[in-house]
Order: sequence, then C-alpha cells, then structure tokens
Amino acid sequence: MIRMELPLILVLGTALTLCDSCGSNSGSNVSAQSASAPASVEVVKVVSKKLSITSRLPGELQAYEAVAVFPKVTAYVDSISVDRGSRVKAGQLMAHLVAPEVAAQRAEAQSKLQAAEAQRAEAEAKLASDESTYERLKSASATPGVVAGNDLEIAQKAVEADRARLQALRDSAEAAKSALKSVTEIEGYLQVRAPFDGIVTERNVHPGSLVGPATSNSGAAMPMVRVEKTARLRLVVPIPERYATGINIGSKVDFSVPAFPSQTFSGTIARVAHSVDVKTRTMPVELDVNNSDGRLSSGMFPEVLWPVHRTEPTLFVPTSAVARTTEATFVIRVRDGNTEWVNVQTGELDGKSIEVFGSVREGDEVAARGTDELRPGTRVTTKLAAPDSAGPPK
Repeated sequence: MIRMELPLILVLGTALTLCDSCGSNSGSNVSAQSASAPASVEVVKVVSKKLSITSRLPGELQAYEAVAVFPKVTAYVDSISVDRGSRVKAGQLMAHLVAPEVAAQRAEAQSKLQAAEAQRAEAEAKLASDESTYERLKSASATPGVVAGNDLEIAQKAVEADRARLQALRDSAEAAKSALKSVTEIEGYLQVRAPFDGIVTERNVHPGSLVGPATSNSGAAMPMVRVEKTARLRLVVPIPERYATGINIGSKVDFSVPAFPSQTFSGTIARVAHSVDVKTRTMPVELDVNNSDGRLSSGMFPEVLWPVHRTEPTLFVPTSAVARTTEATFVIRVRDGNTEWVNVQTGELDGKSIEVFGSVREGDEVAARGTDELRPGTRVTTKLAAPDSAGPPK
C-alpha cells in the first residue's frame, strides 16, 4: 500500500506547484500593466490679471492744523478767557499779558523819536536860513566888488554841510520811528490771539503765571494753549512698501474707528510722501477727512480699508496649486505629459487665487493641488479642474 501511494502524492504536488506558478505569473502581468498606466492629474491654467484687493491697515487721525501758542515776550498772565474745549475764531483774544518793562521801552522809544524829530526840524530851519543867505550873496556878487569871493564860497559850504546834517537827522528820525514801531508790535504780543478757527485742546497757564517764549534752551517748555483745526482732519496711513504703487490722488478710501464700530467713514487721498521710511519700510500717505460735524477727534486710530492695485497685470494660480517644502516653494507644471517643479515667489492673495512670480507664463497648466509627492518627470494625463474644485488641500 505504501509503495503504491508515493507516486500519486508526487504527481499531485507537482501539479499544485505548476498551478501556483501560473497564478503568480498572471498577477505579475496585471501589476506591470497597472504600473505602466500614467496617473490622471487635475490641472488649472495660469491666468494674468491686475491685482485689485482691499487690505486693512492701521492709521492715525491728526488735526489739519495744530499750533502750540507761546508768548513772544516774558510776561505775566493778566487774564485768560479760553479753556480746554473752547471753540475760537481767527484773531479772537484768548489771553492778556502784562509786562511793565515793555511799556517803559515804548516810552523811551517815543522820547527818542521826539528828540530826533526836533533835531530834524532845527536842521531844516538852519538849512533854509543858510540857503537864503547864500542866494543873497550870490545875487550881490553879480556886482563886482560888493561881495568877496571867499564869503560866497563859505556860504555855499555851509549850505552843503546843513544838507548833510539834515539827511543824517532824517535817518536818525526814521530809525527812532522804526524802534518805536518794533516796541509797539512787541507790546501788541501781550494780547494772545487765536491763529485760526479751531478748538483749544490744551491749557497750561492761569492768571498770575509767568510765561515766556519757547527757545532752544527751553525745549521742554509748556505752551500757554494748544489750538487745533478739527473741522478738517488728516488721516495718516503708513503704507507697506509692497503696496506703495498705484496710489491715485483724489481716490476715496473708507475707514472705521472704535468709537463708532458700526459706521464707515471716508477720506480722500491728498498727499503721498514718495519716500519709504528705512526703519519701518512704510511710506506715509495722508487723506483729507471732512469732520464738520465734529464726530471724529484727532488722535484716533482708525482701521483703513486700503485699496491695493498693481500698475501691470501679474500671474495668478489657485492657492492649492502652490506647494511648500523646507527647501522651496513651487508649482507643478505639466508639459507634454510630464511634470516639472517650477520655483516661484508668492505675492498677494485675491480670493482663492495667489500671485506667483517665477518662470511661469500665462496659459501654463499646473497641477490644481501642489504636493511634493508628485515628483518631477512623472508621466501623467491631465484634465481641467472644475472652477471651484481647486480649493485648499484637505
């Protein structure tokens, strides 16, 4: 029995081995066929358009005009009629100062002017007298022997001297008059008046205070009052360097302030610095804001909805098409059925698209979902992605 079963077992084992070999070869062929089939990749086209977005930037509201009022001379405050919050008109009297030494200087200047005028009048009278004498001698000299030639010459020289002295006294009188005018003007500075229509935002003195002019040695001196024009405000916005193009003078820009969170205000671009601050890499831009209703205040920090424009069109791809690794930022371009990595620099976001700068051109096809798993040189088939399918990768 045993000898008869051994051949049968060997035959069955050989048959099973052959069947296994046949199955293995069949699976290998299927795998090889699957590996050789190119992968299908959704692609999008690189588009060119002008950037037009809105960015939120911080700003600062400033008074259109602001003046720290100092006295012209050292004096005492006799009275002050304004306080913080007072509205003033141009030329309105805000404070009256007293300075006895200024009054003394004016009296002295008046005395000097009067003396100079008296001397001038005396010189004019003497000149008239000497001119009359000279004319009579000159007429008499027409008759020979009546007047000596030397007497006529002396009379002529006296007239010339009188004229020179009179001119000098006239100049002295003018100088005395100018000195009096200067002292009178200084005395006028004892009346402190508003420089323009505005509002008093600061008051630092009271009656009896000793005040003086601001000098280089007293840079920390406090002004008597500070007046600001707030019916019109300046909105100063530090624009980042990358946004410092395409700024249009006269354009309207919206902004909001924390005091009125549900309201939107607007200003007009009026002044551009055209110079970037090397420390902050920003460029100041000023907007004019109408504040005739007085709702806004200088010193507020609004949030500005700044329009960002490019002067020339730039290239855009969906944000999901940009792949990032520790070594590079790139898009995967598909050309002639082969993939290639193209290094790019990214710019501003515009909705679901982002600016790219690099060796890409308008119309290039790039993978809708960039990933470093799709290696360069891979054979792929492409199909255009649906317009809204190229969102951020999950």
